[in-house]
Amino acid sequence: MARDYYGLLGVGKGASDSEIKRAYRKLARELHPDVNPDETAQAQFKDVTAAYEVLSDPEKRRIVDLGGDPLESAGAGNGFGGAGFGGLGDVFEAFFGGGGGTRGPVGRVRPGSDSLLRMRLDLSECATGVTKHVTVDTAILCDACQGKGTHGNSTPATCDTCHGQGEVQSVQRSLLGQVMTSRPCPVCAGVGEVIPDPCHRCGGDGRVRARREISVKIPPGVGDGMRVRLAAQGEVGPGGGPAGDLHVEVHEQPHDIFIRDGDDLHFSVSVPMVDAALGTKVSVEAILDGPTAIDVAAGTQPGAVTTLRGHGMPNVRTGVRGNLHAHIEVVVPSRLDQQDTELLQKLKEHRVRDVTEVKSAHAAPSGGGLFSRLRETFTGR
Repeated sequence: MARDYYGLLGVGKGASDSEIKRAYRKLARELHPDVNPDETAQAQFKDVTAAYEVLSDPEKRRIVDLGGDPLESAGAGNGFGGAGFGGLGDVFEAFFGGGGGTRGPVGRVRPGSDSLLRMRLDLSECATGVTKHVTVDTAILCDACQGKGTHGNSTPATCDTCHGQGEVQSVQRSLLGQVMTSRPCPVCAGVGEVIPDPCHRCGGDGRVRARREISVKIPPGVGDGMRVRLAAQGEVGPGGGPAGDLHVEVHEQPHDIFIRDGDDLHFSVSVPMVDAALGTKVSVEAILDGPTAIDVAAGTQPGAVTTLRGHGMPNVRTGVRGNLHAHIEVVVPSRLDQQDTELLQKLKEHRVRDVTEVKSAHAAPSGGGLFSRLRETFTGR
């Protein structure tokens, strides 16, 4: 079912162009994101802006009056794209002057583009979440003309070059004879209107660049490369059109101890040979839990992994925490004094069942320390 564009602006089907423009300006002043930050108001602002763009375009308004929806038909296509011939339109335009019909003027009020901001966070900030105040430099609504682009009570005038059509045509000779082509009007940039007395602050664009500070709330569990979207905090569009979104991209900084793999955390523990044989406890300062005890069981072998469930990073969507993995490295002393040597010799004589074995090289551990292997596994470096 076609959308009720007249109802969105609160005007009747017989409304004049000036009545439609006045209705849009009234609603835009009430719903613009810079004036009304409510998300519902932002959605309504985008709807009324789309309605104004449609009803201010004679061809699109004619489609509405016939019961159609020009915005839906533009994206639906007919096998060749939109606008009748779509993908073949450029060919027909080049040889027959516009593919059987003109494009018509484009709306002066257009949606703004999205903006991207990169934010560096350490592992603790990614784990707990954080609210940060950042400074952004974007286009905002001109406070002098409220997006109209005109100075005082002046109004736009029809372009004398294209006579409001938004495009100009030219005839050229070719091997096929005379060829008529169309292109956007160079004077009004395809709008069909010019502003004789533009706003002194924005120069007729309806927006100005400004530096402003906004608050960004980063949820717990975010990871490197994830983006947080702030609706309608991007660039205000030409003519005071609805603002795009601001995307904040997280860049997680490497941690001195922990290596992250999704919601799990990995770290290395160097344990003396005697402690690995007899068993011990090791304390580590966990990201969210503070001092945490790691049990190294008696007889722990090199390369063993001790896992603490639920002590890792929170999942950004569910909040369920991953696991904390302690990779045990057994440290064998390289220098022994006389007493150490004698004690180990007695232990060797006592443990006669321990013998040296030759095993396949396929079972030998790969070279490099734990951190080197972990970084190759989890970061590809």
